[in-house]
Amino acid sequence: MEGVVRGPCGEKLGRALDVEAEEARLPDGSPVPGVSIRWLIEEGDGAPTFAVRLFEVAPGAVIPWHRHPWEHGIYVLEGSMTVRIEGREYQVEAGDFVYIPPNAGHDYRAGSGGARFLCVIPLRPSVPRDWEPPCRRGGGAESP
Repeated sequence: MEGVVRGPCGEKLGRALDVEAEEARLPDGSPVPGVSIRWLIEEGDGAPTFAVRLFEVAPGAVIPWHRHPWEHGIYVLEGSMTVRIEGREYQVEAGDFVYIPPNAGHDYRAGSGGARFLCVIPLRPSVPRDWEPPCRRGGGAESP
C-alpha cells in the first residue's frame, strides 16, 4: 500500500513511514532533540479513545524524565534502549514490550544503533493527577 488512505467509515490505512514525522515534545511542550514522532492514529482521525505513535530515536538520544496521568504501552520494533521507570532501569530491544503506569516517572536512552518503537496512549488522562502508581503506594509486583 502506498500513502495513507481514509475510507468512508472513518478508517485509516497506510504505511507508517508515509505519515509525516514531527519533532517529539514532552508533555510541557519542550522539544526532544534527536527524537521524531509519527502520529499514525490520533483524535483527528476520528479515534475517540487512543492514539498510536511511531517514535524514531537517534543513537544515544534521550527522552528526558517526565510523568503524566495516562499509561502507555510500547513495542520496540528496531534497535535498543534503556528505559528507566521510577528509578529502575530496564534494557529493551526489538521484540520487547513495556507498560508504563500512569504518573510513573520515566525516561529513555537509545542504544548505539538508535531505536524505533510504537507507543499507544489514551487520548485523555486515565487517572487523577494525584493518583500514585503501586511502587509509590508501597505495593506493586516485583520481578522474580
